[in-house]
Amino acid sequence: MIEQNGTNFAYISEIYAMRIKLLFLLFFTFSLSSFVNSHKFYVSVTNIEHSEKDNALQITSRIFIDDLENVIQERYGVTLNLATDEEIAAADDYIAKYFRQKFVVLLDGKVLPYNFLGKKYDNDVTICYLELPEAHLGQRKTLAVENDLLTDIFEEQKNIVHVKLKGNKRSFVLIKENNKGMLNL
Repeated sequence: MIEQNGTNFAYISEIYAMRIKLLFLLFFTFSLSSFVNSHKFYVSVTNIEHSEKDNALQITSRIFIDDLENVIQERYGVTLNLATDEEIAAADDYIAKYFRQKFVVLLDGKVLPYNFLGKKYDNDVTICYLELPEAHLGQRKTLAVENDLLTDIFEEQKNIVHVKLKGNKRSFVLIKENNKGMLNL
């Protein structure tokens, strides 16, 4: 150890090195948290299940509230104020209209209409309920889903679709360039 005037230079160098490491760590942590906070994931999750009792396809779709509001504002020029006391009375109508334009279910290549049953909120997510009655899957050969939800305003949007039929589950990750998933029944 080198000492000059009672000062241990090795000790001072070690403290200096620790301070530099701490500053680097703080800078790295701040930079990483800024990146994570500024980046947003654009994703929806849709579950499709066949109810043998009702002979219907029951569909639930989970979409972030702010993303759904943004797309409705962009497409129709309407502010829905979802999940607030100021939510407009026609919110379900606008959401149903948007779904009909961007979410399609095909059985044997034929588009079948579905009913928009309503929605509820869970934290920052809107859960939409749809039903395709009279599905008669036993007579069908293919089921296809086209999901373009939110891809018109978010390039990086991913729409995950889980299909559960007769105990079998299949999942698709659909994007703007590949918006259709199909399975044989």
